Amino acid sequence: QVQLQESGGGSVQSGGSLKLACEISGYRYSRYCMGWFRQFPDKEREGVAVLENDGSSSYADSVKGRFTISQDIAKDTLYPQALYLHMNSLTPDDSAIYICATFLRSDCRSGSWKSVPALKWGQGTQVTVSS
Repeated sequence: QVQLQESGGGSVQSGGSLKLACEISGYRYSRYCMGWFRQFPDKEREGVAVLENDGSSSYADSVKGRFTISQDIAKDTLYPQALYLHMNSLTPDDSAIYICATFLRSDCRSGSWKSVPALKWGQGTQVTVSS
């Protein structure tokens, strides 16, 4: 059973940085697309970034140049073990619950990952940025 567990959220001042982590268990595929989306209190969720097994990544326009997605892969199986989101130059508009998720590779490549439902997701971790 696939489980995704996020950590690393917290409170930070505007301009600060945070690194989110997603521990991945039970995911036994070496070809995949995984990423992050964020949920705001009064708005629809927003896709933040995705990363494929080959290292290809894609970002929402709102975070390009500020956020970086990365991963840890098991050397023997090539299964993903952890996913990270490095967030810099944070602003209050970045305040949200950040959720780790898996997506169809086709959705990642077409760009529709930004709007389609994820296949599997975790509980999320809260990020609060104060001005």
